[in-house]
Amino acid sequence: MDFGLSNEQQMIIDSVKSFVEKELYPHEDEVEKSNKIEDSVVEKIKQKAIESGIYACNMPEIHGGGGLDTLTLCLLEKELGKANFGLQYIVARPSNILLACKGSQVDNYLLPTIRGEKVDCLAMTEPNAGSDVRSMKCKAERDGEDFVINGSKHFISHADMADFVILFAASGVEQTSRGEKKKITSFLVDMGTPGFSVEPGYNSVSHRGYHNFILNFDNCRVHESQVLGDVDHGFDVANEWLGATRLSVAAMCLGRAERALQIATEWAATREQFGQRIGKFQGVSFKLADMSMELQAAELLTLKAAWKDTQGEMTNSDAAMAKLKATETLAMISDEAIQILGGMGLMDELPLERIWRDHRVERIWDGTSEIQRHIISRSLLRPFE
Repeated sequence: MDFGLSNEQQMIIDSVKSFVEKELYPHEDEVEKSNKIEDSVVEKIKQKAIESGIYACNMPEIHGGGGLDTLTLCLLEKELGKANFGLQYIVARPSNILLACKGSQVDNYLLPTIRGEKVDCLAMTEPNAGSDVRSMKCKAERDGEDFVINGSKHFISHADMADFVILFAASGVEQTSRGEKKKITSFLVDMGTPGFSVEPGYNSVSHRGYHNFILNFDNCRVHESQVLGDVDHGFDVANEWLGATRLSVAAMCLGRAERALQIATEWAATREQFGQRIGKFQGVSFKLADMSMELQAAELLTLKAAWKDTQGEMTNSDAAMAKLKATETLAMISDEAIQILGGMGLMDELPLERIWRDHRVERIWDGTSEIQRHIISRSLLRPFE
């Protein structure tokens, strides 16, 4: 494995870094205070991202995307991740589940999403189906050429910006050696479809300006042509997405951790107490050393997983390790950074308190830390079963 950057990779990272500083950072304070992003700001950032070539950079070139390999994409995600989450999300990286589109779905969903004409969101979580996805109660029953969907989803991010939903619903039951198991099917459901409504979700301490919603389906009828992938095989497309999104979460956490460490280091190097800069005190300098070490360890795990993915060799355990280590490292670094700055670290004049608040959700969504540990331990024990 060689993580040395090529000239092209360095140019991409420098370009994204400049984009984040010029186009995203200036809006952070307003978003944090208002908890919303004005439509004019969304459109401006989207157009700038499209013009700079970083919009839909994760999608294949053959479809009009940036075609970045996983390693380069993680480096890009790291830079974007330094900014307010709601702002950086405008620079869309569409769900790679959409690559399962076929026939008219390609022209109606995949290509418009890559071009920035449509925005997708993903609906899987329910009030009683979080980590245990197969316990979902939202169901889709076949009725001729249609499916009739009933149920609800919650914690559905950015549904206010989306034009359509990638919905996962129970479509049947199969018998296994461990008892009954629900079959899951994925659907493409347009906003405004009769029987489908969206209502505001919950106020979250994390990621201001990036909202969650509740989706309700009441005899919502969709044609079988809206099935994404194959009927009863929704997890086949979801599994591809989970690995990619966990690496994305890991990379963005690395960016925020790096930003927090930089702020703490600059503070320690300039702040004076008891006649000397506080970075001279072991109580501070050792914190910085541990923060730097943990950040590099998390980065190596993430880059290793990304490199293996480019070789077609990444396992679920690789992605789980990267996500687990990066999210928990961000928790440690953001907390220690505030400790170094003292009371000033909790003031909203600096982004530390935001990074500290925002980190908390990272250990929950896209698979909790406990789920990641389960995946890792299961891979270790499986050969002995």
